[in-house]
Amino acid sequence: MTDHVFVVAHFTAKPGRAAELRPVIAAFVAPTRHEKGCIQYDLCADADNPEKFTFVEQWESRADLEAHGRSAHISAGREKLPDLLAEPAWVQVVRKIV
Repeated sequence: MTDHVFVVAHFTAKPGRAAELRPVIAAFVAPTRHEKGCIQYDLCADADNPEKFTFVEQWESRADLEAHGRSAHISAGREKLPDLLAEPAWVQVVRKIV
C-alpha cells in the first residue's frame, strides 16, 4: 500500500454566483497539476446542480497535499471564495484501504 492520499472537496456557489465561482476555482487546476506530488487534480461540475463543484484529487503524500494548501495560487483564490460560496467548502481527505 502506498502513502497516497485522496481528496474530495465540494464547493457550492451562492445562488446565481456559479458563473463567477467557476473561473476562480478552475484557475487552481493548471498550476496545481505541476506541483510536487500531484497525481490527479480534476474539477467536476455536479450533473444535477449547476451551483455545485467538486475537486477529485490524488497526492503522493500528506506533506505534498499540505504544501498545496499553502501555495500562492490557492491562497489567492481563497481570498475570493467568501463572497462566492453559499457555505464553507467541505473537504474530505482519505486513504485507500482496498
